[in-house]
Amino acid sequence: MTVDAALRVPKDRPWLRHYDRAVPHHLVYPDEPLHSFLDDTAERHPDAVATIFGGAVGHRLLDAKLTYHEVSELADRFAGALQDLGVAKGDRVALVLPNCPQFVYAFFGTLRAGGVVVPTNPLYTVPELRHQLADSGAETVVVLSRLYPAVAEAALGTAVRRILVTNIKEHFPPVLRALFTLARERKEGHRVDISGDKRASWLRDALASARPRRPVTVRPADTAVLQYTGGTTGIAKGAILSHRALVANAVQCRAWNWNVREARHVALAVMPFFHVYGLTVVLIHAVHSASAMVLIPRFDLRHVLLSIQKHRPQAFAGAPRIYIAVNNAPDLEKYDLRSIESFISGSAPLATPVLERFERLTGGKVVEGYGLTEMAPVTHSNPLGGERKIGSVGLPFPDVDARIVDLETGTRDVPVGEAGEIVMRGPNMMDGYYLRPDETAAVLRDGWLYTGDIGKMDEDGYFYIVDRKKELIIVSGFNVYPREVDEVLFAHPAVQEAAAIGVPHPERGECVHAYVVLRPGMTTTEEELIEHCRRSLARFKVPERIVFRSELPKSLVGKVLRRELAKEASAAG
Repeated sequence: MTVDAALRVPKDRPWLRHYDRAVPHHLVYPDEPLHSFLDDTAERHPDAVATIFGGAVGHRLLDAKLTYHEVSELADRFAGALQDLGVAKGDRVALVLPNCPQFVYAFFGTLRAGGVVVPTNPLYTVPELRHQLADSGAETVVVLSRLYPAVAEAALGTAVRRILVTNIKEHFPPVLRALFTLARERKEGHRVDISGDKRASWLRDALASARPRRPVTVRPADTAVLQYTGGTTGIAKGAILSHRALVANAVQCRAWNWNVREARHVALAVMPFFHVYGLTVVLIHAVHSASAMVLIPRFDLRHVLLSIQKHRPQAFAGAPRIYIAVNNAPDLEKYDLRSIESFISGSAPLATPVLERFERLTGGKVVEGYGLTEMAPVTHSNPLGGERKIGSVGLPFPDVDARIVDLETGTRDVPVGEAGEIVMRGPNMMDGYYLRPDETAAVLRDGWLYTGDIGKMDEDGYFYIVDRKKELIIVSGFNVYPREVDEVLFAHPAVQEAAAIGVPHPERGECVHAYVVLRPGMTTTEEELIEHCRRSLARFKVPERIVFRSELPKSLVGKVLRRELAKEASAAG
């Protein structure tokens, strides 16, 4: 390997030159299971605040706190309760929960009992729930009471034998709990009768009667989480994430975020924990650094803004849809967001016009990064203190190797600045897809993960996401990346959101159609937007048709579901 003698930086890792000075090139990873983070934090900082949870009443926030000692005690009781129910090492425990204290201690309690956590989207339909429960082999489910009927139905015909039910109000402060019981509990479906279901019991009763947890030997190589991919390109697959992989990514995140002050940091937990982005970047990272988490169970802009104003978090991990919502908040000037040192954006590409408008309105700095479920998940980020390149997802994390290879064979490195498939390897890589050896073999090749993302790298080692390989549009043999069309449409002052897709064309193979959501109060026409695109795009990239919609179909973390738009276009003819 050729090395720059002055800077001691390998020629094939130019990104190392651009790390913040506080970020090491290589890291040491503890040879311990993931739940050791909670063990250590509860021992070193027992009185540090772990969770802040509640809700808005009018323009006031009412919330209650749990310390790390209290969370650790609850996790131990939960582990003991699982063992009392017969859960053994390696058994799957599905968590059908939003961001709430129950998720935090059930997650770490499951790991302490030797179980494997299956984080599950609470907004899933019954068929989606049934697929994940059946595919994972989960025998135990922890579910919010309002979602119990759907889980009870979905569990039929699967391996599920135990359903632990919990009410969202369990950790509310007393006043909010009383108001919720009177005004919302029955109306919103939180009050349920589980007496006729032999599988079901109340979580609070299981915790109260739990015997002390019995020790279980858990090794770093053991599976910690079956993390299902979002399913945006087909049926969701379970990525096998070991304790070692999740520990590694947490250590990488903490090294990169060198400004986090142990036991003095506050993070806004608006990204859902059942998604790997929220799980690692917020929950696990917070526990590792003894940070307080302001838990937001579902995205509500007023709740988010009030929480920032009251609790003064320094970290905000969000997705593009959240930044778009803030950009369009009618009363944004009423809230003080200056406590936040960095806004992190991930889970989907952030359009440059959205980033620039957000920074102009808030005065904050957005740091865009990149990752994927299969890497547990974060692999790249712009540096916090160094050069941020707008439009780039930044530099590979310490100990992550990344390359751009040709789309045809996947074996040849392409020149700097050219587009190809991003392939990666690192200590945070998954072990494979659960029960899917063929799909595992397709993406894990010769020690590298083939991401399916098309990107490019500049001479400084900054990476840029061009698009998904499967979403590439080919017009008359020419490649069109949907994101470049999106970016042009986003630049129009009337456009709030945009998504381009390819649709079949009898002569050119495909042509470009685009779907657009307008800003509130703004108007434009299809002809005006097409003309706007003509000024910035080659003729074959210009949309032939633009469809106006009130919203775009998205996954919960904000990825536009282009396949749903393609189905709509196909049905429309």
